[in-house]
Amino acid sequence: MERRAILIGATGLTGNFLLQKLLEDTYYSQIIVFARSEQRASHPKLVWHKIDLFHIKDYADLFHGDVVFCCIGTTRSKTRNKTTYEKIDVGIPFHAAQLAKNNKISTFIVISALGAKTTSRFFYNRLKGKMEEKVLRQHLERTYILRPSLIKGKREERRLGELFAHWIIALIKPLMLGDLEKYRPVSFESIVKCMIYLDKHGDKETIINSIHIVELAEHYD
Repeated sequence: MERRAILIGATGLTGNFLLQKLLEDTYYSQIIVFARSEQRASHPKLVWHKIDLFHIKDYADLFHGDVVFCCIGTTRSKTRNKTTYEKIDVGIPFHAAQLAKNNKISTFIVISALGAKTTSRFFYNRLKGKMEEKVLRQHLERTYILRPSLIKGKREERRLGELFAHWIIALIKPLMLGDLEKYRPVSFESIVKCMIYLDKHGDKETIINSIHIVELAEHYD
């Protein structure tokens, strides 16, 4: 199997773990990373392109593979300017999906968020909803949008809002049953395993919520 994976967002918590898993997996022959930072790993299967991700559409000649994994995203603490925030969370995935369509890449898997909706009163959820719409409009052969709740994992930077939310959810987790189960935090490991499972086996759903993420991750091989 000569399957080439493109990865955008390889330096974050989830993206970095995904990179490790892809490099270990014999199902993939080449991992092509597009990132703003210098190469952080060395591996025979790894091809690392340091670029300005805001101009990723200018690198169409390098954007060739079989699947795109998009883990890009920022936070208000890192990016206070709303225009720049939108360029990251909407623009980069959108242009990557356009490149996938133009270069006949059949599969696009992207991380969104629970509550993504263009009409949401929350800025973050509106952006994720806008991103989803733009990606889906490309009508790729297989598109999977993961909508996790809070993502569990130790990050390099402190996110006080997330820490507080995790603390609250830990207290009420035993009560989060039925329809409330989708609000339970999801580990970054489960998200990564789900993404790889979707590429290998597919799914009938396009929007993958937290519950389904965990279910598919359990079938990861």
